[in-house]
Amino acid sequence: MSETNPSHHVGPQPIDRLRVRKLTHDDVKAALRSGLSDYLARPFLSSSFGIVFALGGLFVVASLFYFNQIWMAIPVALGFPLIAPFAAAGLYEMSRQLAAGTSFAWRDIYLVVSRQPGREFGWMAFVVLFVFWVWIYQVRLLLAVFLGLQAFSSLEGFVQVVTGTANGLLFVGIGTIVGAVLAFILFCITAVSMPLLLDRKIDFITAMLLSINTVRTNPAVMLGWGFTIGVLIFLAMVPAFLGLIVVLPILGHATWHLYRSAIEELPDSV
Repeated sequence: MSETNPSHHVGPQPIDRLRVRKLTHDDVKAALRSGLSDYLARPFLSSSFGIVFALGGLFVVASLFYFNQIWMAIPVALGFPLIAPFAAAGLYEMSRQLAAGTSFAWRDIYLVVSRQPGREFGWMAFVVLFVFWVWIYQVRLLLAVFLGLQAFSSLEGFVQVVTGTANGLLFVGIGTIVGAVLAFILFCITAVSMPLLLDRKIDFITAMLLSINTVRTNPAVMLGWGFTIGVLIFLAMVPAFLGLIVVLPILGHATWHLYRSAIEELPDSV
């Protein structure tokens, strides 16, 4: 059965033509099964996205070591999943092509963002990276407020200070709350907006509104999905980011299928 969407090749669609469906936890399970199926259909191409993401994480950590900022490894690792929706763009396109039953090559998938009509996906990527920058900035701000401008020569020293002092515990507590708020905001605006922008020619503001509406219509299901993504990606990063090679592609494919379950197009007569 093909999921080919003719509207992907036509003009902009008004938001009132797209409707958010009620989801159940069974839809999430079905999306994960479909995500695994897509991964197994093209494992090497799918894994390449996980490899790029993992290498990016290792490069960031190596850079922190080089510039003697290793204490930033923890906040960077915690914030790293925030940019996963952008990293999964090619995976969404793979799932779209697999559902349509069309053949594709590596080039077709890796260049999908550059060919995206209107370049609206680029604006969405800017939003994602901006939230990640805010996360890193607030970590440094809270560090200055609670721990001063002291430098940490080792990760162990940083952990000892933030877990063994009153100000360090305040830093962790408030930082966790702020990080959770940022993660929640980013999840709401990207839950389905990334695959939506690749699938249909709409503006990124409309995509974000539909994404927020999806979470608002299905709070328990979508927040459970977001929690699942966060936990799995974090656990996948523990073994030197290597788990991302498999986990990120499966979650990326699954996100596409959950989007297809969440958003439907109304017929012309409605």
